[in-house]
Amino acid sequence: MKVILTEDIKRLGSQGDVVNVKDGYGRNFLIPSGKALPATPGNLARFEGRIKLEEKRVKRDKRLAEEMAGRLSAVSCTVRVQADETDKLYGAVHERDIAGALEEQGVEVDPNMIKLEEPIKMLGVYPVRIELFKDVFAEIKVWVIRE
Repeated sequence: MKVILTEDIKRLGSQGDVVNVKDGYGRNFLIPSGKALPATPGNLARFEGRIKLEEKRVKRDKRLAEEMAGRLSAVSCTVRVQADETDKLYGAVHERDIAGALEEQGVEVDPNMIKLEEPIKMLGVYPVRIELFKDVFAEIKVWVIRE
């Protein structure tokens, strides 16, 4: 049975691919769950239109993310924390703390977009990477200072 994938499926294909699957898999799982459509001429034409709209949306979102990356590259934020005399923090600075500090400056960033390799546990200045879109990143400086 030939089906059109409506989303990426691991080990089967990407969205928009026309793939050959076993009848039972297509009829009992892929089509009822909305992960695929039967590969009829009408569905192929309808899906092509949907793909074009999706590509336009992705281009627009990527352009907006690139513009935001340009604005964020000039931003730095300060996180005030409690620390001992050796500059070691009593807690740690996480993604949501950085998002909160950015929000105080009027910059809305989802904490899930902030990529820390590990939580910050010492006072200092740290470069922090923010993933705005699939291949669009911005790097900001985060100042961790004593309260």
